[in-house]
Amino acid sequence: MTDHSGVSFLGMGNADADYSSRPSSARIYDALLGGSHNFSADREAAKRLLAMLPAAGEMARANRAFLHRAVQFMLDAGVRQFLDIGSGIPTVGNVHEIAQSRVPDARVVYVDIDPVAVAHAGEILRDNRHATAVQADMRFPEAILGHPGVRRLLDPDRPIGLLLVAMLHFVPDDDAYPAVERLVASLPPGSYVAISHGVSETAADAATDGVADLYRRTDVSTATGRSRAQIMRFFGDAVLEPPGLVWVHEWPSGGDGAPGDMAVVAGVARKP
Repeated sequence: MTDHSGVSFLGMGNADADYSSRPSSARIYDALLGGSHNFSADREAAKRLLAMLPAAGEMARANRAFLHRAVQFMLDAGVRQFLDIGSGIPTVGNVHEIAQSRVPDARVVYVDIDPVAVAHAGEILRDNRHATAVQADMRFPEAILGHPGVRRLLDPDRPIGLLLVAMLHFVPDDDAYPAVERLVASLPPGSYVAISHGVSETAADAATDGVADLYRRTDVSTATGRSRAQIMRFFGDAVLEPPGLVWVHEWPSGGDGAPGDMAVVAGVARKP
């Protein structure tokens, strides 16, 4: 059986590869958030992205705020373990801090395709017995579900919060839909799925080609918005919580900012 527990972009096979010379989606996101876990190549890519999408920084912050609210919502619903796929770098205010500030033994597994992001995460989480980061490609969900780090921390018989925040628009349809279907199918009843996703119905659409080209030079193969109907497919049979699939800054009860500047929608659904 092929081992898909690692990532699969150019240069990955060389253990001595200099990842600092090639931007990654995780580190660009960190740069947009004003983080320090990024390289000059990532910061330059973030600048180019902002030139095409001036609201990109605002969207990144709105996504992070949605992540906070979604985790709090799931904690209120009794969820005590989280699987954050495409997590990026777990810097200040990420899932383990939010969850463990309320439930000290809450379990969190971060999954990312970027080896540098995972290495940084390992340092951040080094003394945290209830959180870990694993390097894996979400296109191969069995490798995630069977990963020793995932199996060690997450109980498959208890509700899990699956977090797919600002990452599915980096995955082509042929990979994204079957992968998410398998991940959701693995969740026990009472679990939740949180998704935020670039939507293709805003003024930002004019920059789509340039954004896609920028991200093709990173660790992902695409960056494409989907329609709301296409995004809804990811939830499968899970039931959307009110208010449904809305602008990312509006979940769950409204927010500030012009919706057209967001270009991102979000929702949380419960698996019956």
